[in-house]
Amino acid sequence: MIATWAEIQRQQQRQQEAQHRARLQQQRESERQQRAAERAAARSQREQQAAYRQRREADAQRRTEELDARVEMLKGLLTAGCDAPGFSTAALARPEHVEPFAPGALADPIPMPDPGAYQPQQQGGWGFGAKRQAQEEARARFEYDWQAAQAAEAQRRHRLDAYWRQYQQWAEQQLAAIREHNAGIAGLVATLRRGDPDAVVEYFSAALYASEGWPEGFPRQVSASFDPGARQLVLNWELPGYGIVPEVSAVRYMPGADREKETRRPVSERRALYRDVLAQSMLLALRDLFAADRFGTLDSVALNGFVDDTDPATGRQTQTFLATVMVARTEFDKLNLAQVSAADCLVDGLRGRLSQSPDRRVAVRPGRVPAEVGRSVVSHGADQEPDLYEMDPIEFEELVAELFRAMGMQAVTTQRSGDGGVDVDALDPDPIRGGRIVVQAKRYRDTVPPTAVRDLYGTVQDVGANKGVLITTSAFGPGSHRFADGKPLTLVSGGELVDLLHRHGLGGRLGSTPQTQTQTQAQAQAGSGADGEPDEANVLGMSWSGSVELDVCALVCEGSRVVSEEHFVFYNNPSTPDGSVRMVPGSGPDKAAIRVAFDRLPGSADRLVLVAATDPEADPDADLSGFTDARIRLSDASGTEIDRLDVSDGRPRETALVLGSFRRRASGEWQFVIGGKGYPGGLADLIEEYGVEVS
Repeated sequence: MIATWAEIQRQQQRQQEAQHRARLQQQRESERQQRAAERAAARSQREQQAAYRQRREADAQRRTEELDARVEMLKGLLTAGCDAPGFSTAALARPEHVEPFAPGALADPIPMPDPGAYQPQQQGGWGFGAKRQAQEEARARFEYDWQAAQAAEAQRRHRLDAYWRQYQQWAEQQLAAIREHNAGIAGLVATLRRGDPDAVVEYFSAALYASEGWPEGFPRQVSASFDPGARQLVLNWELPGYGIVPEVSAVRYMPGADREKETRRPVSERRALYRDVLAQSMLLALRDLFAADRFGTLDSVALNGFVDDTDPATGRQTQTFLATVMVARTEFDKLNLAQVSAADCLVDGLRGRLSQSPDRRVAVRPGRVPAEVGRSVVSHGADQEPDLYEMDPIEFEELVAELFRAMGMQAVTTQRSGDGGVDVDALDPDPIRGGRIVVQAKRYRDTVPPTAVRDLYGTVQDVGANKGVLITTSAFGPGSHRFADGKPLTLVSGGELVDLLHRHGLGGRLGSTPQTQTQTQAQAQAGSGADGEPDEANVLGMSWSGSVELDVCALVCEGSRVVSEEHFVFYNNPSTPDGSVRMVPGSGPDKAAIRVAFDRLPGSADRLVLVAATDPEADPDADLSGFTDARIRLSDASGTEIDRLDVSDGRPRETALVLGSFRRRASGEWQFVIGGKGYPGGLADLIEEYGVEVS
């Protein structure tokens, strides 16, 4: 028994030792795996850090290379510019080429049915007449399909002939326009040879402005006059500012601080390069002018180089002259511009003047200026585009017609009376998507009401046009876009119109200056205070589910009565008189939006009521049963969302609904109170309850 007990003890001890060894082995394996994972993580981290460092170093190297390339371009400005071809009237001529006739699918004849494909369908059963009946049915099917194909082919040929006639008319007009243009070029050459001052100024100003030798970023503003007695062209030509020379010379990545370190270019180097760039610009402008003179028009050129600056005494924009030169053609032709030192050539070789410190705007006295000649013409570069707001209505319609002609269409303005609501009648010769287009041109400053879009749609239907286009200098509200959706209507806002004009070589702007234009567009969308400065405002964005088309409106009220009828904001009155409440286009998920400056609401107003109503003209049978999941997205002036306000769903047989109201509390704060009252009589029924008279 003792031996048995001892054996059991030894077995238990061996088992415990085996378990202990297993635990140790498992622990060592776990530690080994952990160490391997740590080494892998450290290796991955080192690789990621190395890759990150390589990216940052590559970015720094790329920026340095771009800076070096910019400096090399500035140093070789004159050499590269002289390699560009000189301007000539031949470049203005247009080839007598018209896009060939392309009827598309109309060119393919309608396939005729194959008699072999019409086999008799054998009927089941017995009888001597079954086969004959099947043959007659097959023949009837063939004759029916053949007649249908013949009719379709006749219609295709008729449409093809009509499109061919339209194309021939369009092609003849295009060729006539090209020949008229080329004849004008020939007439320009004749006037240049005679030395006509206006033609000379226009031609050589265009030569400078259209030169291919100037890199991107260089200004091209020029004013010029021509002295026919001295055969001298006198110009003021804009030079680049000091910022054209990069302030930074190199960029290096510092991994320890994880940032890029910029090495500043020495001030002396930057100043010397800028002065050299100005001298090169003067010589390159002279080269472009003499290279364009293929008619022996110019004996000499007086060129003054200026930069736009601000007069510290008056704070007004002024021109500071940094270089000037007067040179005869015979003298200039002796120069080898590829080998000269630009500053030495300008000052010593041509006896011109160049500012010693152009970076500090130290001016030189210009020689002869265009105003002294008496026929100064600002030809290119300055802000000479017509203000669309101030343009005569007839001129505005003609500009719109010219835009359509520039887009390859036929377009004419209509008579002032009896035009049926059509300002421009256009014809697109494209045989597939073309056809007649009726155009309305409206010089508005406020948002175009949806009624104008509806009127245009009625005109399109009345005259049988393929499309209607409404062009305005202002903007369209959400109601207009909703009505035009899915219909053959195109709405062109003021900004889109300016872009189209520029893309097709025509001029136009909204406001007196580009800065004013930007401010006007911003104010049209965001609103502004009474003093013209933007104020703090909120935007109430409306969204809902369902396909029902709604007009969202606002009433500024004192109690349950509107302050005045002008304080009922809807599509025909998109803003209150003080601009505190204004309809604006919805953005993102918003189908409609209203901008509200609560601080600028009338002092007597204590609530702003928001309502929605169906559009009876768009869908007279619609009700608010499709108005679900509705909410108001409250945003601040920057567009940051502040809150979302739920409103009641619509109900069947109701066509107008009070969404809710913002109410002024005694503390001066505005609190939203949900609405929900519906009206079966539509918007007219609702607003009458708030004191708005409906005629």
